[in-house]
Amino acid sequence: MSSGLGAGHPVVLQELLESFVRSGTVAGAVALVERDGRREVAVAGVADLATGRLLTRDTPFRYASITKPLVAAATMTFVDDGALRLDDPIERWLPELRGVRVLRTPDADLDDTVALQRPQSVEDLLTSRCGWGFPSSFEGEWVQSLFPLQPGLEISLPPAPQEWLTALAALPLRHQPGEGWLYNTSFDLLGILLARVGGADLGEVLRTRLFGPLGMRDTAFSAAPDRLPAAYRLGADGLDLFDASDGRWSSPPRFLSGAGGLVGTLDDWSRFAHELLAPRLLSPDAVRAMTTDHLIDAQRLEGEVFLEGEGWGFGGSVHPVTGRYGWVGGSGTSAHVVPARGTTGILLTQTAMDSPVPPTFLREFWDYAF
Repeated sequence: MSSGLGAGHPVVLQELLESFVRSGTVAGAVALVERDGRREVAVAGVADLATGRLLTRDTPFRYASITKPLVAAATMTFVDDGALRLDDPIERWLPELRGVRVLRTPDADLDDTVALQRPQSVEDLLTSRCGWGFPSSFEGEWVQSLFPLQPGLEISLPPAPQEWLTALAALPLRHQPGEGWLYNTSFDLLGILLARVGGADLGEVLRTRLFGPLGMRDTAFSAAPDRLPAAYRLGADGLDLFDASDGRWSSPPRFLSGAGGLVGTLDDWSRFAHELLAPRLLSPDAVRAMTTDHLIDAQRLEGEVFLEGEGWGFGGSVHPVTGRYGWVGGSGTSAHVVPARGTTGILLTQTAMDSPVPPTFLREFWDYAF
């Protein structure tokens, strides 16, 4: 959907967001762009179509999968401290996964398996190469067996972490560890691992290791209903309610999803972006590892529907030309930095994506920001 601003119009960020609202693509949006020493912040639209409650810069949004870079960064604080090594076997903290098997081939029957060639590692989780997760094609018995094990954005009540681990361990890996790039599941596993390494639930670990030191006061796994906006999906006749302000994200969940469970504000993610561009908490080596592509060509191809030709660092994609690092969230969010340029672009909306392919309004924002 075009922004409708007209050819040659000298677009500013505020006008771009207002065009998204006018088109009916989003109920509201907040955004931040920093480049060339200049900072733009814009807010447009409403938090709730039913009440007309306005969005503000302090409105907490469902981060969805832009949670992943935050969890990756928290992991790297443990690596910097020496409490974790990238090559550590994850079964050291997740013994439930000992004895997992691997499909003989990616399209084999679920009982046609072989043994692990090596244990799954912490780096396998960070790079989404642990052997569990979604490939570009959602067809086949194995992928269909994985769907019920995604806490993600579904409204149905997710399992407790222990139940989830037990169920996941019963599903063989699609690939040997380190061999194939598969989306999402690695970061729910990583969240449970961090809780065990940190000796507290994932929310407390993230507060202690990342949010507190960076001043991210409004990022957590839930937000009060009077602050949380309603969430929508784009239907045939406009925006349909997906999750109300007093819905699932208004109280702490049983499963704290490291893949996509956080709620937070524009300024909080911006504080994290500043850490990636000028690290104080993380070591420069940690940030470099996060923002460097770790995939080979075959792995990028396997993840094509999600990556669209980009690579993957720790917790986010890496653009092959610009080095832009970050990710998108299925709730209609996008957050990226370009380390070489010192550029940040963050867009938070309430319109859930209906496929892994980013919607037009996100692409228009990227064209503006980067």
